[in-house]
Formats: sequence, C-alpha cells, structure tokens
Amino acid sequence: MSKNSGDFSQQDILKMAQSPAGKQLIAMLQNADPTALQKAMEQVASGNYEQAKASLSPLMESQKIKSLLQQMGGKANG
Repeated sequence: MSKNSGDFSQQDILKMAQSPAGKQLIAMLQNADPTALQKAMEQVASGNYEQAKASLSPLMESQKIKSLLQQMGGKANG
C-alpha cells in the first residue's frame, strides 16, 4: 500500500527525486540548508508530509528553486 499526500504517492515522489531535475532540486536544497532537508526527508519517511512541507517552506522562497519546481510541474507557492 502506498502512502498518498494530495496527488503524489511515495513512488511518485521517489521517481521525481531520481529525475535529473529532482536531483538538481535536492542538491539546491542541501546547499541552502542541509539540516532542514534532512529533517524533511525524515518526516517524509514517517509519512508526515505536511510537516516536511513546513520544514522546507522557507527554502522555497528562492527564485531558483521556484523556477525549478515550475519546470517540474510543481507548485512553487505551496
């Protein structure tokens, strides 16, 4: 059984994270705040998607990250 958060399953998130754009996004988040990224990854692994979103929210203000999310088809504003 896959855990769902909105329109994404864990499998969708893993596929996205393994894509070139996903890898770029993870690298950008890690460079910006590795502690926040690690915390969010732990929260996602526990199924706490809303907490993970809150942990990464301050990092999502970056124009580069917003642009990359738009390219990936995500919502840069939450």
